[in-house]
Amino acid sequence: MARKVSEERAKMLSGGFATARKNIYVQFGGRERDEAALLQSIQKKLELAGVDDDEIRQVNVYIKPEDQAVYYVVNDKYTGQIDF
Repeated sequence: MARKVSEERAKMLSGGFATARKNIYVQFGGRERDEAALLQSIQKKLELAGVDDDEIRQVNVYIKPEDQAVYYVVNDKYTGQIDF
């Protein structure tokens, strides 16, 4: 068992795609938005709507730059949109 744990830890420390820091940017019409800023905006809208952070289990995000909008569905229950 100890050997398996050591192998898994070595993989995590060695890097690779799965453990690499990732930054996602959406560019459209001369504008750019990054994933972290979009998720932070969605989180703020949910807080204002009274959604408790502890109850959030799933967040689906649909980025539609042609509509200048980002749509989201949380827990298959709460929906909304923010500006792109």
